[in-house]
Amino acid sequence: MRIALKPLDQQVIVITGGSSGIGLVTAKRAARRGAKVVIAARNGRELQRAVWTIEAEGGTAVSCVADVAESGDVERVVDTALDAFGRIDTWVNNAGVALFGKLTEIPLADQRRQFDVIYWGTVHGSLAAIPQLALAGGALINVSSIVADRAIPMQGNYSAAKHAVKGFTDALRMELARDGLPIAVTLVKPSSIATPLFEKAVSYTGSELKAIAPVYAPELVADAILEAAQRPVRSVTIGAGGAPLNLGEALAPRATDRLMQRTLVERQAGERDALPGEGNLWRPTASDGGERGMRHRGRIFRRSAWTSAQLHPGGTALAIGGVVGLVLGARVLARSRR
Repeated sequence: MRIALKPLDQQVIVITGGSSGIGLVTAKRAARRGAKVVIAARNGRELQRAVWTIEAEGGTAVSCVADVAESGDVERVVDTALDAFGRIDTWVNNAGVALFGKLTEIPLADQRRQFDVIYWGTVHGSLAAIPQLALAGGALINVSSIVADRAIPMQGNYSAAKHAVKGFTDALRMELARDGLPIAVTLVKPSSIATPLFEKAVSYTGSELKAIAPVYAPELVADAILEAAQRPVRSVTIGAGGAPLNLGEALAPRATDRLMQRTLVERQAGERDALPGEGNLWRPTASDGGERGMRHRGRIFRRSAWTSAQLHPGGTALAIGGVVGLVLGARVLARSRR
């Protein structure tokens, strides 16, 4: 089955979680390249601000206030796109919320809510988009995380939800292909990205959450999403931040556990205190924080050779070959030391 995707300047693109961070950056970049954009999120004021910004730059955009945890809200996003532009060519499931704390200490209601947004939001968006994308072909792009491959402490429920997104996406891709539907399904797995996600996280540790270095610019994710909107891409990891963890999992999982439990808890704790219940888990904050927020003070990487290798023809094989080489080299070194 051949899947033909349109150039961006001929597309209608729906983006959930579009009022800040990755979603907002993607919407702006898509509009600058001629796409008609539909952005959805819970914060109506921030959505309107995003639309005004896009229109001031000569782009075309509409917004829809929606909570992706509610399937009815997601259907309203579809209606908004069809009313404004008559079709949908690409759908990006990007909405997410963050929780910080031990799994044994975070209330179950909060854990369920996070799953409702991240996992069920992806399911709702995918199922709503498929009938529209199947009409003339299109792209379904689900934003997961590197923690879909290797969970980290203090973000266990987030990791579990992202694992679920990966499982859903991989299974859905096979089922759509078997049915012969002309839909490209892409899983995007960002490393730590400099967005306001961390500023809006709910913390049960007494301190704010911060990104684990290395931290990458949201433009890297946006560019990968827009590439997948034009050319079928199965999966892409943004940044090489998760590569050492995946390598450790393959070679020495117990040692990797010990290393992560010793180091990653402190590396995620921010400098300021935070009270339980703060954040945007249950309702939007007054300000969504824009594209990057204000908290991250360290270096932000704007390029990733690892990501570029995956997106360019032949690059995936090169990237896989590099990982295999690292694994074999590490095993040989370990054996020689023994």
